[in-house]
Amino acid sequence: MSNQTWNPTDYSRHASFVVDMAADMVDLLAPRAGERILDLGCGDGALTVKLLPHGCTVVAVDSSPDQVGAACARGLDAHVVDGERLAFNDEFDAVLSNAALHWMKRPAAVIDGVWQALRPGGRFVAEMGGAGNVATVLDAVGTLLAARGIDAAAWSPWYFPTPEAYRELLESRGFVVDSMVLFPRPTPQAGDVVHWLRLFAQSFAAPLPAAEREDFYAELAVRLAPKLCNEEGRWILDYVRLRFTAHRPA
Repeated sequence: MSNQTWNPTDYSRHASFVVDMAADMVDLLAPRAGERILDLGCGDGALTVKLLPHGCTVVAVDSSPDQVGAACARGLDAHVVDGERLAFNDEFDAVLSNAALHWMKRPAAVIDGVWQALRPGGRFVAEMGGAGNVATVLDAVGTLLAARGIDAAAWSPWYFPTPEAYRELLESRGFVVDSMVLFPRPTPQAGDVVHWLRLFAQSFAAPLPAAEREDFYAELAVRLAPKLCNEEGRWILDYVRLRFTAHRPA
């Protein structure tokens, strides 16, 4: 169960790395003039706007009304849509998704929606958290919540698949997988890890009384520091990304 909410200002301030470290996703997508593209899980639209100079038409969707509002403020055609309940039919030449699919815990439903959204021959290009992503954080969260009698798995908002598992889901729906790679990407943070925890790991704190949540984040930071904070005091999180390209046969 997820209690995730998004504040676009905090996201822009503390999570700009999400777009900065995936800027080459646009090159991988290779958008062409005249194409119609769906950005699935657009967030505040910081990556979406990079598609526009290529002359394509972009529709951006996200489940967060606040993030969609921020995307609209950039001049994007953005809408509040649940990624597990896409309702498009043969409308797009490509679907792009960056750092969003791992927030969608019903992947077969997502993939089915993408298939339906694409025209025959359309491509699906995405990057998400993969198996092993932020494993150090998950281990620490599990330990601290278990000490409080709480099962962390029941509160996890994330789905971090192996390449084999996600390939099977794609191929079962009929997609041809053109590339699939799992790779470590240590990710430096601009500030203290508590900012990251408040932004991305708030679901784990949801079962705690509100007055205890900041102490929980602080305790996590102490536990994580020996592994994730370097000698200069810079936090570097143990990200692992799964990146793939696939297409719906013509």
